[in-house]
Amino acid sequence: MPDFPIVDAHLHLWDPGHFRMSWLDGNAVLDKKHDLADYRAHTAGIDIAAMVYLQVEVEPAYGLLEARWVADLVLAEPRIKAIVAWAPCEFGEQSRAYLEALVAVSPLVKGVRRLIQGESVDFAAEPRFVRGVQILSEYGLSFDICIKHPQLRATFELVRQCPNARFILDHIGKPDIAAGLMDPWRDELRQLAAFPNVICKVSGMVTEADMARWTVDDLRPYFDHVFACFGEDRVAFGGDWPVAFQASTYRRWVETVDALTAGLTPAAKRKLWAENAARFYRID
Repeated sequence: MPDFPIVDAHLHLWDPGHFRMSWLDGNAVLDKKHDLADYRAHTAGIDIAAMVYLQVEVEPAYGLLEARWVADLVLAEPRIKAIVAWAPCEFGEQSRAYLEALVAVSPLVKGVRRLIQGESVDFAAEPRFVRGVQILSEYGLSFDICIKHPQLRATFELVRQCPNARFILDHIGKPDIAAGLMDPWRDELRQLAAFPNVICKVSGMVTEADMARWTVDDLRPYFDHVFACFGEDRVAFGGDWPVAFQASTYRRWVETVDALTAGLTPAAKRKLWAENAARFYRID
């Protein structure tokens, strides 16, 4: 367990009774309220200094309302230091009106995530979407890349055309850990890491593994490859609560990452657990 305060770079909170979230339908673990009280209970005994809230894929009509809802939660939980909100990047130049309203919500809105994982393999490289991501830097916003591993190639093209954007790859690109597949994810992750404006979030791995039977050794080759590609200055810890709760308690995930990083220097551990996320999301 880290012996210093950490930054959780990937937190979700939701109330499906308040905002419509159709992707939760039928999921007995997730289709219920997961609020601050639950998060505090699940993370008891872990010294979390700051959290980054990630949009939870409410129906698009609620996108701006979600950002305002989270900004209000900060009054009850000041450790929420950054908000990554939904935005319709696929509208290109026409997304500006939304972005102007979004950044006016709160100075804590530091980035955008428009899920790619449920879209076509080439969605990330579509011209209007690329343009929508290009203009994020004009509003001081970063972009969280949430894809499945077959979408990595189109992601190269997105990043190549957005040299001024700041990207963070969620969930190490969602390789098929359950099947033990390393390729072509292994080579494509290395190619993505060649772009200096991309860092990688160590998160979401347990739900890509066999959720009932995963072990530390199942995750190790993927974890080690992420570090080999991105290096200690471009990796950040994320809890992915409560999605990850389908496969692991929060404490078990923290202990797993701690075991996987046992060989790192103290300085490298501080970068992974806190400093890199704080720098990327501009957390004081």
